[in-house]
Amino acid sequence: MARQRLGRSFGWLWSAYAASTVGTWLGFGAFPLIAIQVLDIGPAAVSALAAAGLAVGAGLALPLGPWVERQPKKPIMVATDVIRFAALLSIPIAFGFGLLSYPQLLIVSVLSAAANIAFSAASGAFLKSIVGPDLLLVANGRFESTTWTATAVGPTLGGGAISLLGPVVTLIANAFGFLLSALAIGMIREREPRPTYQSATRARGADLLAGWRFIVADRELRPLFLNTVTVNALIMATEPLLAVLLLGDLGWAAWQYGLAFGLPCIGGFVGSRLAPRLAARYGRRRVLLVSGVLRALWPVGLFFVLPGTAGVVLVIAVELVLITCMGVFNPLFATERLRRVPAARVGRVLVAWNVTGTGAIAVLTALWGVLAAATDVRIAIGLAGVLLLATPLLLPRGADTPSPAGEPVPPAGEPVPPAVTAAR
Repeated sequence: MARQRLGRSFGWLWSAYAASTVGTWLGFGAFPLIAIQVLDIGPAAVSALAAAGLAVGAGLALPLGPWVERQPKKPIMVATDVIRFAALLSIPIAFGFGLLSYPQLLIVSVLSAAANIAFSAASGAFLKSIVGPDLLLVANGRFESTTWTATAVGPTLGGGAISLLGPVVTLIANAFGFLLSALAIGMIREREPRPTYQSATRARGADLLAGWRFIVADRELRPLFLNTVTVNALIMATEPLLAVLLLGDLGWAAWQYGLAFGLPCIGGFVGSRLAPRLAARYGRRRVLLVSGVLRALWPVGLFFVLPGTAGVVLVIAVELVLITCMGVFNPLFATERLRRVPAARVGRVLVAWNVTGTGAIAVLTALWGVLAAATDVRIAIGLAGVLLLATPLLLPRGADTPSPAGEPVPPAGEPVPPAVTAAR
């Protein structure tokens, strides 16, 4: 199959995404490791660190939807990259001077969460402005396979670096990934279209709710919204608890932890490459729904993790099938969402979506931390897996409906452009 060319602007945007993603995954697990190994805090405080940062960050990001729509997107992306670079770099600097504290980790978590939401909204709107609707699946497939490639390599290398140098040092690579991302975005020379949404310069209450109103009114987006928010929140709520279970209770080495969560990401790369081909053969909607169901079936297996090699093999197996399903689902979902949202409303819809998702992760992370402290870490992880089994009930049902964005949405079975290269 011929390679789909998406233009120089997309190439720089893709490079920026790759740089920040590689840096992020090199620092995978650094925050809970710093909390556990450097500051010596327990599972409830580790969960609270993740939850509080996400919740406050989502609150700060709430007014950004209407504002992002009124502004050029490139400066927003550059500014949020620089904020994340400076915030993360402050941790190794403070550690070097013996000043690192739990409140600083909370502040960095808050700034990172708010900047992530703003960047996602701006980059989604910018992507839609430089890539036509018929090539969105190709673009999202490349982003997705880049995510899983970085996730496959990053935690393994990062785990080794943590074992040799400690968790604080890996945050330097994480920080400089965002700096490289800012530089790549700065290389984009294509003139942005003028924002089509023109309103009062200050956001009104109605503006803040417009993203949610659009989502709720769309028969396809509403169930996808409920499903993706719930699935992501249940999976992410157990991340700090898995760190406590594997690194603390079961005594895994950092390299084992990185390997167990890095190696299975090969499945995400494979899934993202297969997504356009499967959609072309079986229909975009059918593949979206089947992969959405399958991705919910596997996390319950983490309840049975054991010490030693058997435990590592079990985690790798569970994560491999889970991530392969996610690799198929995610680019199809991201493409469907962008196709159904008019260009003038992308910013506020993505902010509403990300604020809800971030807030849900924060709430469930805090609840699961309390649950783990009251019962057992393994029980909390198992309960999340059981609840995930019910999430396919939230996926869309019935026939597909036309896109309210006024853009073509291929019917089930219509071929879509193939993704032929490595692409969140």
